[in-house]
Amino acid sequence: MQATLKDKVAFSGVGLHSGASAQLVIHPAPVGHGIVFRRIDLTPAVDIPAIWSQVTPSPLCTLMDNGAGVTLSTVEHVMAALSGTGIHNALVTVDGPEVPILDGSSAVFVDAILETGIERQNAPLRAIRVLRTVEVRRGDAFARLSPADHLEIDFQIDFDDAAIGHQEKRLDMANGAFLRELADSRTFCRASDVETMRQNGLALGGTYLNAVVVDGAQVLSPGGLRHQDEAVRHKMLDATGDLALAGAPLLARYTGHRAGHAMTNHLLRALFADPTAWTWETCSADLEDRLPGARITEHAAVQADMAAFSFAAE
Repeated sequence: MQATLKDKVAFSGVGLHSGASAQLVIHPAPVGHGIVFRRIDLTPAVDIPAIWSQVTPSPLCTLMDNGAGVTLSTVEHVMAALSGTGIHNALVTVDGPEVPILDGSSAVFVDAILETGIERQNAPLRAIRVLRTVEVRRGDAFARLSPADHLEIDFQIDFDDAAIGHQEKRLDMANGAFLRELADSRTFCRASDVETMRQNGLALGGTYLNAVVVDGAQVLSPGGLRHQDEAVRHKMLDATGDLALAGAPLLARYTGHRAGHAMTNHLLRALFADPTAWTWETCSADLEDRLPGARITEHAAVQADMAAFSFAAE
């Protein structure tokens, strides 16, 4: 069955890249609505459906575009939270050009969704079944979707910084795995990249409390890591949000090797460009039990402290 929230939930913060203050509210929505973002700071307000074809590929975040110059950036963490809690219908209003980063993970979104409650709707749910393997590559990086009976994510990363290094993880995303394994993993960057990003108008809202910052073998963010392999877990969180832009739950195995937002979007474009590679499937009760968000009853990890803490702080 389709699902939405029992009541609206609101969040306030700053955008990771723009540094602009923003309030985001997730509202319940009727059957068949899907996930839709609405820029309410514009007159009239502008809607952008959360679908792969509305994405402008960007290396550092997922950027939605209505096709007429209106954009909304960094939607991946809230999309991951909605997917991971099994929300299929919601209106997400934002009063600025970027989703607030909060603690750099999906945990704050997840906790609020579970606190307000999930409402099952009296309408069947359809999923997208991948029928044959589709892959995109760029150099030694690649992303692949292959047939599976439920969503699996398999990810590998390699960084020179010893604090990250080589990490790999594979998860069956059924029945709460997102909450247990991924939701609290934060975005990360190397200290050497911070100044370059800021010179290019990025990471202006970044702090040591909404991103894990590493420098060689050191983790500069207070409190260190939430997981020893937090970096690859966050890449899987991002992939969960980006794959949710398929527009329905995916029955597939996603494999990513040094992949990012743009590559995952290119992968969805490649999938939907080939009508022989996928099909719609109405979910049986058994299939629904294998989807992310099925039978969720508990909160994700405890929220991180949201106090401001700049990259320049000592």
